[in-house]
Amino acid sequence: MSGSRQNPTASHAEVASLSFEDALAELEKIVRALEGGQQKLEDAIAAYERGAKLRAHCEAKLAEAEARVQAIVAASDGSVSLRPTE
Repeated sequence: MSGSRQNPTASHAEVASLSFEDALAELEKIVRALEGGQQKLEDAIAAYERGAKLRAHCEAKLAEAEARVQAIVAASDGSVSLRPTE
């Protein structure tokens, strides 16, 4: 993390392009750095803001995955199909 502020719109678009796994890994790295308490205040604030965006992105990806799993319907004959999601 650098101390320079990024364009919030570009940062949001960049976060949105991350996979769940990449976003979670970066979020974990940010949490460890914040817990270490060795960052300058401005860097810590920027990291916290980025972490909040990453957390929201991960939550959205999880909700999307949950909706897809809930859309799987098992028939009485054991076959599995997808029901349309709304």
